Amino acid sequence: MEKEPSKKDDQNQGDQSNPSSLVQKIQQLGQSNVPQAPDSNVHVLSIIGQVEGHVQLPPQNKTTKYEHLLPQLIAIEQNPKIEGLVVLLNTVGGDVEAGLALSEMIASISKPTVSIVLGGGHSIGVPIAVATDYSFVVPTATMTIHPIRLTGLVIGVPQTFEYMDKMQDRVINFVTQHSNIKEEKFKELMFAKGNLTRDIGTNVIGDDAVENGLIDAVGGVNEAMKKVNEMIKNNKQSEDQVIQ
Repeated sequence: MEKEPSKKDDQNQGDQSNPSSLVQKIQQLGQSNVPQAPDSNVHVLSIIGQVEGHVQLPPQNKTTKYEHLLPQLIAIEQNPKIEGLVVLLNTVGGDVEAGLALSEMIASISKPTVSIVLGGGHSIGVPIAVATDYSFVVPTATMTIHPIRLTGLVIGVPQTFEYMDKMQDRVINFVTQHSNIKEEKFKELMFAKGNLTRDIGTNVIGDDAVENGLIDAVGGVNEAMKKVNEMIKNNKQSEDQVIQ
């Protein structure tokens, strides 16, 4: 009498036919093990690709949705376990109002904040980069400073120009208030001709961003983590002095 295959045997055969979880990880991630960060008192917030605002971008665009970041920033402010924030930036820019909203939120956080501009911090990424208490830029990163641009149908040119002019002033005021760059210098970079192909504006690279007073220092992850931990330590000392 033949023995009927049990459910366990069927399950084993099924497991053999499917690739293991290790193989799946290698196929999906290109690595066998994903490192897990330990519990940290510093939260890392990444702003990658294009800042998506009121209009949803095509699915092939790499985007950061600002409506996802706003609740995170509130949670960072309220969570007592989080003592500092590091903002990683590699963005081409995006929605101006969404970028300014993120910038204002980051600037109003009471905890120590540090930003790192990696590949690029272009366009509306500039206000986000300078919104933190201290900012870093890696030597090879670029930051594009250009006037506000508009695409699509324009109805009522004078009114639209006036609106864009006021929005541009909002960006200029925010950047100059949260960095060491002078308004005249920032406008000079913004309206410079001949630096960008078929456009006006300036591409600022690493050291130049620091020399112009836009970013505080050249550095990467190591420098940023040292700085935020130093600021956290100073915060605790000042709080202890107040209590005493």
